Amino acid sequence: MCGIAGMVQSRPEGTVSEAVIHRMCETLVHRGPDDEGIFVKGGVGLGMRRLSIIDLPGGHQPVFNEDKTVCVVFNGEIYNFLELRSEMERRRHRFSTHSDTEVIVHLYEEYGAKCVQKLRGMFAFALYDDHAGRILLVRDRLGKKPLHYAVLNGTLLFASEIKAILAVRPELAKVHPPALLQYMYFGYVPDPATAFEAICKLPAGDLLEFENGKVRVRQYWDLPEYGTHDPASEEEVLEELEQRLAEAVRIRMIADVPLGVMLSGGTDSSTIVALMARASSRPVKTFSIGFRHEDFNEAPYARLVAQRFSTDHHELIVEPDLVDTVTQLTEHLEEPFGDSSLLPMYFVSCLARKHVKVALTGDGGDEAFAGYDRYRMHLWERSYEQIPGWAKQFYRERLHRFVPYATPGRNLAYSVSLPWQERYLEGVSFASFQREMGVLSDDFVAADGTPLAAFRALLDNAPAHDPLSRVLYLDTKTYLPGDILTKVDRMSMAASLEARVPMLDHVFLEWVTALAPRWKMRNGSQKFILRKLAARVGVPKEVMNRPKRGFSLPLGQWMRHELKEMVQTILLEPRTLQRGYFNPAGVRKLLGEHFERRRDHSARLWRLLTFELWHRNFLERVGTTEKHSDPVAAVSGGAG
Repeated sequence: MCGIAGMVQSRPEGTVSEAVIHRMCETLVHRGPDDEGIFVKGGVGLGMRRLSIIDLPGGHQPVFNEDKTVCVVFNGEIYNFLELRSEMERRRHRFSTHSDTEVIVHLYEEYGAKCVQKLRGMFAFALYDDHAGRILLVRDRLGKKPLHYAVLNGTLLFASEIKAILAVRPELAKVHPPALLQYMYFGYVPDPATAFEAICKLPAGDLLEFENGKVRVRQYWDLPEYGTHDPASEEEVLEELEQRLAEAVRIRMIADVPLGVMLSGGTDSSTIVALMARASSRPVKTFSIGFRHEDFNEAPYARLVAQRFSTDHHELIVEPDLVDTVTQLTEHLEEPFGDSSLLPMYFVSCLARKHVKVALTGDGGDEAFAGYDRYRMHLWERSYEQIPGWAKQFYRERLHRFVPYATPGRNLAYSVSLPWQERYLEGVSFASFQREMGVLSDDFVAADGTPLAAFRALLDNAPAHDPLSRVLYLDTKTYLPGDILTKVDRMSMAASLEARVPMLDHVFLEWVTALAPRWKMRNGSQKFILRKLAARVGVPKEVMNRPKRGFSLPLGQWMRHELKEMVQTILLEPRTLQRGYFNPAGVRKLLGEHFERRRDHSARLWRLLTFELWHRNFLERVGTTEKHSDPVAAVSGGAG
């Protein structure tokens, strides 16, 4: 695993210095503490920081082809590199290393940009073709590895993390209010936007070509059509599911360093442990954390799994200094990030890194097999479709505003009145809280009056016919890369740990996507066939029958106790409110309802808190050009 960065100038007389690339790489040392590599030639500079996993002595980057005309810096792992290497050797390509990275330059010689179609793994890479004067940037199909870019005065800058770009072009630290509004709605900034006007994310499954000063971004992969494969029997599905997932796990166990697995004590990670134990000749190293709070202590379930599969188990009961931890982690976040589970992800990554350099995770199962409660609720709520449309519209437009705010079921009534697509989008966004409480200022909301529009377009154009498959597609394109995989990447990399995700192997996922929806949810039972597989491979019943949590944490408890003073003080400080993003009355209403225990707003308060801490701990450190008095006036135009 590595961090990559670079700069390419389109002007023939342009030059890039090694010192500039080194400065970019210095910001990525946590992603690759073992080595640094830099290539500069004229107006081209590529750099990388390396976390050595495969070919420890010989995997130094950049890596070149035979005549040094093609050069690549690479972040990730190619799991089928041995097969690809054999194919290239049969075509008379000569290899100088044993690393997976080198197959990319030889594949490019054979197939050009289409070489990415051959790769099976997680990756972000930059490849320079000296003959063509072309730079190619590529991000993996699901977005496991990040890649950001900006074009400034004919110069392309790119990096695994935004801070590497800002290290050499601090003038790009100009906030982008429409993206920040999307953060407030979803808890993350969806691709391709970033929190900065001129910096974009390369979307998952896309590639970028930069040639003659022009940028061209195009999609090279998307999820296939949903629900096209409906096996006749449960046994047929189970056999193929087991074989395919076992292969996805096995190929991710290739490494020249110790590896293990993050074990939450849930169905997904426990199934991964079971398949790893079967494939390993020695006990699998498992890592789990717990909290003193009884309702959020995952450790006993993880212990059951560890005992069942005789793993080398490591456990940590976390008692963090919350104020210091939250402050420290927001310094790692280049964009505001509202998923509080980044805390347990960071703790378990730090625990694992004491023993291994690589850890597998169970992420991706919820989006693939319909594991979130909202999917069940979404299907249940569709029973309201029998209510005439005119009646729903009449309630929304004429009656709702006259229903007293404290009336039980008021929000549910409004939600029921919406078409199912809009009801689902409200459920995954901040929309209902903004409508009912006005937490965000009018000027901020005016920065982009349609934050749900892009999500609605994905839902409407999904390669699926049934509602469940359409929302699975939406979440796989948005929530998965924007929230889940961002959290896994940033927190594991903060600990210099490589995280691998078998359930997001694209070959495996394409097969799962094609399965008929009845194999994913049946009679309200979520992850139907995956749970059957878990039982088949020996996951204890106590683990499978407990409520879903993952690496969860007692946020509500913390918000009302350990973090109470911090939350109240920071969110109501003039420094916070004068930025112009929040409506003071709405914030006070949110705080009042939460601390008077009328409603649990801990997740929403966390979103506001991390937003403000991002301003203080990251933005102000890099010297943002944000205008505190008016967030809308700070920019013009849109990102991506």
